[in-house]
Amino acid sequence: MEENARIPELFQRLFQQHYPGVARKLYALTGDYAAAEDLAQEVFLRLYRSPPDRLDAVGAWLHRVLTRIGYDYLRQRASGKALLDKETARVASGSDGSAPSGETEVIREWEKDVVRRVLQKLSDRDRTALVLREEGYSYEEIAARLEVNPKIVGTLLARAEERLKKKYGQEEDPSDEKRKQTDRRGTGL
Repeated sequence: MEENARIPELFQRLFQQHYPGVARKLYALTGDYAAAEDLAQEVFLRLYRSPPDRLDAVGAWLHRVLTRIGYDYLRQRASGKALLDKETARVASGSDGSAPSGETEVIREWEKDVVRRVLQKLSDRDRTALVLREEGYSYEEIAARLEVNPKIVGTLLARAEERLKKKYGQEEDPSDEKRKQTDRRGTGL
């Protein structure tokens, strides 16, 4: 019974000693102070409920648990944002069962054309990775196809997406450029 009475004392000491570092690391990972505090509490709740066998290695255990909890949080947040973006796009496009307007179809086709042109400007590896992800392939399948380590697929995709966004932002419809030139001539510029 004496040992059970010491557990809350030990937990309290570990909490006071490690909480600031755990919260700081989670903030660095998530970028959200409130979420970091909530996640840090989850880390210590897991410590209380299921402590490691060796308390001398509690720092490493806490780091491993906080990393898992932090990445789970980021995955859930990204998944929720993606779902919200998809639903917003569906509502904005009028996908209520009615046929899209002619203007909407023209814009959609123009955007597809721009994306195709931009994809052609990317490296084969970036283009292949992005297309495979869009087609629903798993990271392992993408890694096998690209002959890379599966651990780097997430980074590879993120970088390819950044390059795609950058080139997409630089892409301009040639008719817009002609219109600008015509406008300049009309104003005497």
